[in-house]
Order: sequence, then C-alpha cells, then structure tokens
Amino acid sequence: MSAIALLRARTTSSHEAVDAAFGMNDLTNRADYLRFLQAHARALPDAEAMAAAVWPTLRRRTPLLAADLHALGETVDLSVKTDSEAGPRQWGALYVVEGSRLGGGFLSKRVASGLPVSYLSAVHLSGEWRSIRLAIEQAADGHDPDWQEQMVAGALDVFSLYRSAADEPLTT
Repeated sequence: MSAIALLRARTTSSHEAVDAAFGMNDLTNRADYLRFLQAHARALPDAEAMAAAVWPTLRRRTPLLAADLHALGETVDLSVKTDSEAGPRQWGALYVVEGSRLGGGFLSKRVASGLPVSYLSAVHLSGEWRSIRLAIEQAADGHDPDWQEQMVAGALDVFSLYRSAADEPLTT
C-alpha cells in the first residue's frame, strides 16, 4: 500500500470527526466564522511547524490566518508552542496540513461576502499537491512498518490537534 493510501485509510475517521466538528460553523455567519478561524489559530501554527520540519518550502498560511483574524478585529497568539524535528511524524503532519489547504479552497466559497478569506483561499499552486504527495511517498519508501506507523501517528496527532481546537470555546 502506498504511503498516501495508508494515510488516507488510517486517518479517515479522524478526518471525518474534524470535518464534522468544523462543519457545525455557518461560514456565512460572522460569529461562527470567527469561531472557525480562532480554532484554526489554536492548531495551525504547531501543525505547520511540524510540516515545515520536512518541507522547508512550506507556504505557511499562519500569517494569512492572522491577517483574517485582524480584519475581524481579533488579536490572537499564533506562536508555535512545540519544537519539531524532521521524522516520520512530520511527514504525516505534512499530509494533513497540505490536505487541509485543499479543503480550505472549497470552504472559501462558502464564506459570506465581505468577510476576509485570505487564509482559506490560499490554495495549492499548480503541481504543488502532486509534488508533496510524491515527496511523502519517497520519504516512506523502504522504511519499516514502525516508521510508517509513526507517520500515521503524526497525521493523527494533527487531526487531534484540530479536533481539540474545535471544541474550545470562542475567545473574545
């Protein structure tokens, strides 16, 4: 089984749980959208730090998220709370972080007119997602099942980070 197929198969239920938690927000409603962005602000900086450990050219969306929150009159701490070194867990994190970029493009179309969408509309450049998937495959190639389990665990860690962030109350 390819690394991408393994990640997809082993993270489907976590992915669905995150989608369901964030799906409770009506992105046409300013308060719900703000709640959505604040939750992402609690997860994205650390998730991106993990991903950037193996993909140094990661186009970070944290500054775009900060700009959208600022446009809504919010100031949040978007500092990274954990250090991350390159390893299999970080490859799993990259899969989730960049997969969420795909979803963001779809969600940006559901945001009410007049609300800031620079974070959600920061979609992949042409060929970028394909290159990332190929890099994940190459990183996993030849590694033992323990390495692959750690890669999956890293992806699950990021999904859990987002799930926990979605459960925290709105901070205003």
